[in-house]
Amino acid sequence: MTTTTINLSKIVREQPLLMAEIDRIAEVAGYLWTKGWAERNGGNISVNLTDLANDALKTLPALCPSIPLEEAMTALGGHIFYVTGTGKRMRYVAQDPFANGSLIRIAQDGKSYDIIAEQPVRPTSELPSHLMMHNYLRSEGRDNKVVLHTHPTDLIGMTHCAPFLNSEVITRTLWGMIPECRIIVPKGVGIVPYEIPGTIDLARATIKQLEKHDVVFWEKHGILAVGEDLIECFDAIDTLSKSAQIYFSARMAGYEPAGMTDQQLDDLVPAFGL
Repeated sequence: MTTTTINLSKIVREQPLLMAEIDRIAEVAGYLWTKGWAERNGGNISVNLTDLANDALKTLPALCPSIPLEEAMTALGGHIFYVTGTGKRMRYVAQDPFANGSLIRIAQDGKSYDIIAEQPVRPTSELPSHLMMHNYLRSEGRDNKVVLHTHPTDLIGMTHCAPFLNSEVITRTLWGMIPECRIIVPKGVGIVPYEIPGTIDLARATIKQLEKHDVVFWEKHGILAVGEDLIECFDAIDTLSKSAQIYFSARMAGYEPAGMTDQQLDDLVPAFGL
């Protein structure tokens, strides 16, 4: 390990609040793997760490030449993100987030980014999509910090059934399985018809759904959640997954689950301030 690497590591790791968030990223990556939602290098995470970074970190030199972005991220100039690496497995992110992801800094004009720590690990190929979502949400005044994408088996399975490719239908079905789903995912879920993974078209279609929802289903592909806290994003997907498991368990037992009534769901709104 070189002196430069040691000094860089010291700048990063002597920031307790930032490292606590990195530890949380590793924790959630482990959950994704143990849940069976992260086959091979499936899924990715990006977290805005700007508010947790000190001046020394914000001004670190780049580890490699700047990397241009297809679109200018004008709401993200100077922001710092942790991003999981391209081709990296979540099970390894859980063990060593800095060997399987990196800190990046968006240029002030939003047209490129630098990898600044701790190793020059190239971010996920879906980084442009992540940044487009962060940029959109910031420009709308939403204090978004997280984009989490993963592959829950049961939720993806529902998108192979045509009636569930309707936001109102799939939301009502999942809400109806357990009260917590209505409480934890109060905006319901959006649906994006199948697009090739990693494309700008997929990102744009997702952003349209983020106008109303914090969780979006990608047909035959996966789930994406946004928010201010990574654990809360994971919990939203986990709760939806529990609802899907209840639904499929009932169907496999040979009956259509009755689900909660409209009145039962409506009663949750004043009870929990939804």
